[in-house]
Amino acid sequence: MEETCRCAKDEERLQRVEEIINQFRQLPGALIPVLHEIQDMYGYLPEEALQIVSRELGMSMAEIYGVATFYSFFSLEPKGEHIIRVCMGTACYIKGAQGVLDRLSQELNVPVQGTTADGKFTLEATRCLGACGLAPVMTIGEKVHGRLAPNEIPKILKQMRTPVQTH
Repeated sequence: MEETCRCAKDEERLQRVEEIINQFRQLPGALIPVLHEIQDMYGYLPEEALQIVSRELGMSMAEIYGVATFYSFFSLEPKGEHIIRVCMGTACYIKGAQGVLDRLSQELNVPVQGTTADGKFTLEATRCLGACGLAPVMTIGEKVHGRLAPNEIPKILKQMRTPVQTH
């Protein structure tokens, strides 16, 4: 039964890919907005969706992969539910970002650029997050955590793993 549901969901998504392409087809440079929309839907750019883009926009897979790999905001691999980005810019690095990144990697049991086995977290090192005054900084989704010390990481992750109780 689950396999049937998964196939139906996949078919719906692939049909939506064609709708996305049709929405942007006439625009110059349609590829980038198409890829953004596909990534928003899947959380990454799956090959089967890129094959449809190739066919429908009349572009080679090499051209599409060239764009998808050139821009850092596109991902060809599934990402976790929560994306943790640790700033490794100069201010953050000097103030201890490497220790924060190492502790996250240890606590999550993943390498940098890795995703946890349960699909909850993806750990990324990035350049400036624009919060230099709060160095070292990391973001989890849209939430900024600043003035971090490695020993704070377990508590922050525990909060992320604990479901919010609604009354």
